Amino acid sequence: MYTNSTTKKVFAGDVAIGGGAPISIQSMLCAHAHDIEGNVRQALALQEAGCDIVRVSVPDIKTIKTVEALKQNITIPLVADIHFDWRLAIESVAAGVDKVRINPGNIGDESRVREVARVCREKNIPIRIGVNSGSLEKEILARYGAATPEAMVESGLYHISLLEKYDFNDIVLSLKSSNPQRMYNAYVKAAEVCPYPLHLGVTEAGTENMGVIKSSAGIGGLLLRGIGDTLRISLTDEPVKEVEAAKKLLKALGIRNEGIKFVSCPTCGRTEIDLIGLAKRAEERFANIDKDITVAIMGCVVNGPGEASAADIGIAGGKDCGVIFKDGKVIHNKVPEDKLLDVLEEEIKKM
Repeated sequence: MYTNSTTKKVFAGDVAIGGGAPISIQSMLCAHAHDIEGNVRQALALQEAGCDIVRVSVPDIKTIKTVEALKQNITIPLVADIHFDWRLAIESVAAGVDKVRINPGNIGDESRVREVARVCREKNIPIRIGVNSGSLEKEILARYGAATPEAMVESGLYHISLLEKYDFNDIVLSLKSSNPQRMYNAYVKAAEVCPYPLHLGVTEAGTENMGVIKSSAGIGGLLLRGIGDTLRISLTDEPVKEVEAAKKLLKALGIRNEGIKFVSCPTCGRTEIDLIGLAKRAEERFANIDKDITVAIMGCVVNGPGEASAADIGIAGGKDCGVIFKDGKVIHNKVPEDKLLDVLEEEIKKM
C-alpha cells in the first residue's frame, strides 16, 4: 500500500489525509445545488462506488439545506466548496461539513480568511486551499507573466502563511491546472517546500476519454514519484465515473490492491482466438471477485505463460483453444475457446 509519510496528517471526518494514510479518492456532486434529492441520490451512488470523500458546491445560503440533507444521509466525509462569500464557509461548518475548500484568490481580504480559520479551528475542520491556474492573484500573475508552476506554488504558500498566521495548520493544498505538465511541475515544486498534504487533480480535464488520459498522466506521474495524498479525477460526466477511473488508476499503479488485476497482450498475427473479446469478458465476469491476484489473458504461448509468468494465473491462446497456467506452469491443456473462462473461474475460486 502506497502512503506518503512525509506530510502532516489531517482528518476530514474519520478519513485521514497525509502522514502515511492511504491515498483517498474524492469526487464532486454535479446535481443543481438546490436539488436536495438529486444531490443525496448522487452522493449515495458515489459512496456505494467507493468514493472516500465527496464535495458539494455551496453557492448561496439556500444550499445549506442541501448540506444538511447530505450529512443526514451519507457516512463519508462532506466537503463544502466555497467561492466568493466567506460567510457560506461559516454556515457550512455550522451545518456539519467535515472539510472546507476555499479559493483564496476570490474569498476577500485577510479578515475573512481569519474568521474562516477561527471557526474551522474551533471545530477541528481542515481547510483545503484550492489554487487554480485560472484564478491566480493579479500581482502574482504580473510578477511571473503567466500562471506558471512557480506562480501557482507562490500563491499556495502565501495563503498557507495566512492560515498559519492565524494559528491554523490543518491544511490541504491543491495546485490544479487544465495543463497536465503545468500541474505536474507545480506539485513537484510544492512537494519540496510544503509540509501539508497535497490534493492532486487536473482541472477541466474534459470528457471521459481524454479526461482520464490527462488525469492519469498528471496524477499518475506524481504518485509514482511519491507525491500526493488524496486525488480527484475530474470528468465532464457522471461523478461515479470519476471514482471508477481513480480506483483503476490506483490499482494500475499498485497503490490499491482490492480485486483482480488484469494483464493482457495487445494481440498480433500469431493470435488464433478472439483475444480482445476474451479479455473484455474476463474483466466483466471477474470484476467483483475480491482476490488480490493478477490474471493474464494472453494471445499465444509466446507471451504466456512465458512473458506472463509473474501473473498468478492466466490463459494462453492456441488455435480455437488455449491453456490455463498457474504460477508459470500449465495446469489445463487444450481447453476449448468457449470453455476457457469457465475453467479459469473454477481455478480462481480455488485460490
